Amino acid sequence: MAASCRRPEHRAPPDVFYNEDEAKKYSQNSRMIEIQTQMSERAVELLNLPEDQPCFLLDVGCGSGLSGDYLSEEGHYWVGIDISTAMLDVALDREVEGDLLLGDMGQRMPFRPGTFDGCISISALQWLCNADKRTHSPPKRLYTFFSTLYSSLSRGSRAVFQFYPENSEQLELITTQAMKAGFSGGMVVDYPNSSKAKKFFLCLFAGVTGVLPKGLGSETSDKDVPHQVQYSGQRCRFKNMKGKSAKKGRDWIMEKKERRRRQGREVRADTKYTGRQRRPHF
Repeated sequence: MAASCRRPEHRAPPDVFYNEDEAKKYSQNSRMIEIQTQMSERAVELLNLPEDQPCFLLDVGCGSGLSGDYLSEEGHYWVGIDISTAMLDVALDREVEGDLLLGDMGQRMPFRPGTFDGCISISALQWLCNADKRTHSPPKRLYTFFSTLYSSLSRGSRAVFQFYPENSEQLELITTQAMKAGFSGGMVVDYPNSSKAKKFFLCLFAGVTGVLPKGLGSETSDKDVPHQVQYSGQRCRFKNMKGKSAKKGRDWIMEKKERRRRQGREVRADTKYTGRQRRPHF
């Protein structure tokens, strides 16, 4: 029990725990940013989206928009929903490219049927397993979330949730309510033999029955896995971008400006100097 008390969801409700001080960590802590980005990259990989085709995605528990940054870099459009106003304020200050919505995932997903081509969620699902109010029933809140999410997704799409289950009973509760809401699929566990790199992903299929992907490192020990998560200062986010423009280059800047114009935001006019590197001043 002592270990479980250190879990964030046991300290306070999410809208209280993620206050201004906690939210700042998600824009200033390089280790948090790196881990969040790696998990987002893996979640998008499990979505199995069409190559070279922008999709409209939902980010549940979007927080400060770190996952959304990766979605934008991959050329996708997205909407993020979160219960914490402090986290959403950080996302606004960072000028993320997705649309943001304040809401409680346990109440319902307020979107039209078939709106999204897929859904990701990083480190948020386990919060629904707690009863933070007398009126909260974790099974009912999970079912409400999954059933309204199922309606919001286009048929044949996927939803991928990275989360930290507390025990096997919590895993069973979550998967049972997801299947009850109409989803098929199951758990994908990356690096099951590693205490540090082990990650749980709930991979759900909407309207179809798909083949569940294999977890990374499931057939080898963590010592033999060259691509497992390494908590270091290395930045490998743009190593395999499949021909996309390098970050901060002219093409990347032009793509970003065009996306912002489509969103109705004010953007400076393009000139021959757009994206040009300036000479250093001495």
